[in-house]
Amino acid sequence: MDNKLEEKINNEISRINKLFDSGKPLLTLCKLKEPDFIEASAAALFLHSFYNGIESIILLIFKSIGEKIPNDLQWHKTLFEQAFEQNDKRTILLRNEYKEQCVEYLSFRHYIRHSYGSEIDWKRLNPLINGAEELWKSIREDIEKFIKNN
Repeated sequence: MDNKLEEKINNEISRINKLFDSGKPLLTLCKLKEPDFIEASAAALFLHSFYNGIESIILLIFKSIGEKIPNDLQWHKTLFEQAFEQNDKRTILLRNEYKEQCVEYLSFRHYIRHSYGSEIDWKRLNPLINGAEELWKSIREDIEKFIKNN
């Protein structure tokens, strides 16, 4: 893997790590109680940023190896699916063991982009916000392994 690409990926990883560091009080609060409107809105933005960061890393990797980037109405979903598949250009990027969990984050990303803050549903947000840190650890491990092996 070329140093410039690795630097860009590590920058995205640092940005996501900073998101978790800065968001620690919010994550803690969401474990203790149901957030009010402002807290839920902040949690939704946190999750949106988290997923976008992961997607940015996937795009960086795919563009660098000349992998076809989807260009249709569901390109986010197609890109996501590709990250869990191996092809002639690369090994899998992300392990299938947490794919279903990631689908929920992708779905939430779409939901939050097309809804109003007043429509945020805590029942839907709760497992995502409370599972994000553990999921990030797994995804970060996979990305770091991919960098090391390529």
